[in-house]
Amino acid sequence: MNGEEAIKKAYEAILKHDFDQAIAWFERAIEADPGCAAYHYKLSITYSRSNKLAKAIEHAKQAVALDPGDEHYQFHYQHLQARELMHQAEKLFEESSDGRLWLAVALLNQAIDLDPLAIEAFLLLSVAYARLTEYSSAIRAVKELLKLDPNHTIGRRLLPEYEHKWKQYMQMSIGTVAERDG
Repeated sequence: MNGEEAIKKAYEAILKHDFDQAIAWFERAIEADPGCAAYHYKLSITYSRSNKLAKAIEHAKQAVALDPGDEHYQFHYQHLQARELMHQAEKLFEESSDGRLWLAVALLNQAIDLDPLAIEAFLLLSVAYARLTEYSSAIRAVKELLKLDPNHTIGRRLLPEYEHKWKQYMQMSIGTVAERDG
């Protein structure tokens, strides 16, 4: 069986919602033609939809290596890398130390650099900044999220909350300075 026949079988499996079978057929297509970037790309998408991120990244990277000029392959690879960075950042949220949260901020900023449309990265970034009491940065991150999705339910709820906390923080800071100088 050649690669194109295996690809047809993979799509038939996808239509039946049998993603494990689709993965097997995409892998057979790659065995038949390992130098075909499109096969790696298609397998990467299926792995991604099956929540097998490491395998998805592996094949997306291979597609880019085989055809570095294809913008679709490059964007897909960057999107997957951004997702991986977001997962790493989420794990850091479980630890309450500021150092870990600053590391999460750095990872989320990298994710946004790779995928500027990553709404979840902006949301997580706003939460990290809020936990660090960096409310102006949290507000900025939520506003970027709302530019991408003006009806984002959580973003619309967080923006006034962060604005209120920022005002309280500023009033407290001004009060502390007045007491010190008074």
